[in-house]
Amino acid sequence: MTALISIAFIFFIIYTALIIYYCIGWVSIPSFKLQQGGKLFTTIISVIIPARNEALNLPVLLQSMLAQNYPAHLFEVILIDDFSNDRTAEIVSAYSDSNIKLLSLKDYESGDKLNSYKKRAIETGIRKSQGSLIVTTDADCYLPQNWLTTIAAFYEKNNPVFIAAPVAINNSISFIEIFQALDFMSLQGITGASVYKKFHSMCNGANMAYEKKVFYEVDGFKGIDAIASGDDMLLMHKIFKRYPQSVMFLKSTDAIVETQPVKSIRQFFSQRIRWASKANKYDDKRLLPVLAIVYFFNVLMMIIPVISIFYNPVLVIVNCQLSILCYWLWLLFLKIVVELIFLIPVAKFFSKITLLFLFPFMQPFHILYTIIAGWLGRFGSYKWKGRKVK
Repeated sequence: MTALISIAFIFFIIYTALIIYYCIGWVSIPSFKLQQGGKLFTTIISVIIPARNEALNLPVLLQSMLAQNYPAHLFEVILIDDFSNDRTAEIVSAYSDSNIKLLSLKDYESGDKLNSYKKRAIETGIRKSQGSLIVTTDADCYLPQNWLTTIAAFYEKNNPVFIAAPVAINNSISFIEIFQALDFMSLQGITGASVYKKFHSMCNGANMAYEKKVFYEVDGFKGIDAIASGDDMLLMHKIFKRYPQSVMFLKSTDAIVETQPVKSIRQFFSQRIRWASKANKYDDKRLLPVLAIVYFFNVLMMIIPVISIFYNPVLVIVNCQLSILCYWLWLLFLKIVVELIFLIPVAKFFSKITLLFLFPFMQPFHILYTIIAGWLGRFGSYKWKGRKVK
């Protein structure tokens, strides 16, 4: 039992070093400020949006798209209907007099043998696009007015070939939505830090951009097209391998895309299992040790209190005499402190600092979800958008 506690503390030390590294990385990222004035943009942007049964979310997305202050003649929006059986196509068609175009994936694919419909939808949109810079988002998002202007300004100033940009959960006061917002915010902090430090590849398809010519240079989704998920991170790493110094993170509050949370625990686990399912497909081997450290540390954090229910002797470790449960409580407390040190500057950026008061109470649920989602993502199956994926 002493050995188990000792192993847990060793994992905690490694985990702490990792979190502090991410914290330093996040605060080191230069904030990008959109300059006011009459800058003349030259970049033609194609916004690619796959959508499946998104009739409820599309009005908000499309109105925020029309409200963009980027010159209308310099961008187009291509929404690809992914075999929807609701009013998705009808709603988009109502915007036909704008620069919003509708494509139907069923006009290009039968869908019988597809495993990654989203990747195929994005490929279809890119083939039909006119822009030199591809920007992707999701159909359940809200886009700030300066979104495209900020991306274009950052692109023209820094000349990246790939841009990862910030995403936030638009949460209510329900438990599952607050939990998602906190979890997602921590992932965004890690994303920014890892991209800036060139530590490993992370991004989110709800807000990213890449050069169209580079997409074709790396053969697009070839080699990863059989994987249901990964239209963002797997593509990002293909580009990173060719252009490691030109993959950047855009840290700007003007570029934060808000996305809708899932509404139930079942949907939440399906989403997270879908994300975790691509873990063993990462060509970016730098990420695998990080995932292993986080996963096994959480496994230990679950095992120890379970064991203490049946067997809770007093242990002496480094001249400290405490029961197993007391050691675990100290470990949990230190874990919370370390994570809060990292999350405070991230929460300030996303204007979600008040959510941190609930963060300690979410810890047991976060530990349990990490273990379940990680395991089922590797060995289970999930259902998403009415499709079951193994």
